[in-house]
Amino acid sequence: MPRIDFDRLPDDARLWIFAADRDLTAVEQDRLLAEVDAFISQWTAHGLPLQAARDMRYRRFLFIGVDERAAGVSGCSVDALVRQMKGLEQELGVELVNHGPILFRLNETIDRVTRERFAELAVMGTVTPETTVFDNTLRRVGELRSGRWETRAGNAWHGRAFF
Repeated sequence: MPRIDFDRLPDDARLWIFAADRDLTAVEQDRLLAEVDAFISQWTAHGLPLQAARDMRYRRFLFIGVDERAAGVSGCSVDALVRQMKGLEQELGVELVNHGPILFRLNETIDRVTRERFAELAVMGTVTPETTVFDNTLRRVGELRSGRWETRAGNAWHGRAFF
């Protein structure tokens, strides 16, 4: 099934967020999106086509969503997505699948640090509950649309660094 526009996904659509460890160049971004488009256009679960979409934000974040109303995502189809993304990591020389680091905004720059380093920055006062963070653990498109992805650290799980 051909991919659909990300905006056409329902709020309850399944969501994966892949965060690059650096900004992608225009060429890298085009290559990534072309490969992802080809993948999701043929993506299936138990032989049924998945209605999927993708979106790219800030030259760093790739969203992939699936409307599970017609066909639900299976373990094998999720494995296929992860394999595809790991292959793209190798091709582009960029980390995409590691969900451990924290990404946040300081002075309009997106930074990426370990959770331990984020906690240190919180103790130092460099990041505060008001710091904008990216919650890449969201599982549904509606959570993204409701403002839970790019949010204040105090409104996300990241706020634990301040207690």
